[in-house]
Amino acid sequence: MSNRLQALLREIRTLEKDVQDELHRVQEKVTFTIKEGRVSFPKDIIKFHRSLRKNIIRYLYESNFLFILSAPVIYSLVVPAVILDAFCRFYQMVCFPIYRIPKVERGDYIRMDRHKLAYLNGIEKVNCEYCAYFNGILAFAREIASRTEQYWCPIRHALAVKGSHARYLQFIEYGEAKSYRAQLNRLRLELQNEKKLSL
Repeated sequence: MSNRLQALLREIRTLEKDVQDELHRVQEKVTFTIKEGRVSFPKDIIKFHRSLRKNIIRYLYESNFLFILSAPVIYSLVVPAVILDAFCRFYQMVCFPIYRIPKVERGDYIRMDRHKLAYLNGIEKVNCEYCAYFNGILAFAREIASRTEQYWCPIRHALAVKGSHARYLQFIEYGEAKSYRAQLNRLRLELQNEKKLSL
């Protein structure tokens, strides 16, 4: 990997940390606390939030009719999401110990806490938790896939790829045959020695 690419990767990691730090700074201004993984609001804030909640009848009445008609299509995706979830957990349970790859912690990717927001009505809470689950499962699956790709075929593509995962930039250049085996072994060892990343 070139020095320029290594410098860019370091810069990306620094920027990602800065984004996380800024999100935490913004979060400190919000009036909730997190204790032992549980979110809580002061009672006066909960009361204020409830005053902002739109009742379900009004919410449905004011909704676009096509939004309501499309809801079954959106929610039909829960079936493949649950299947993907089950297969990903089974896959890493069987395969990762064989390759000595650290397992992906599912709970780091799926956060189900939006239902605690008092300003959301029942439909909005279900919608928010559905999105949290679905996007969490996709992120969980992507991390499993990226670890698998790093172990078995950490080679960049010849053509640019949109939305590549974070590990991709560390992969071996396309056509870099001379050092492929050595770099493959290095990337495998790095993966096997990887400590659990904190979010």
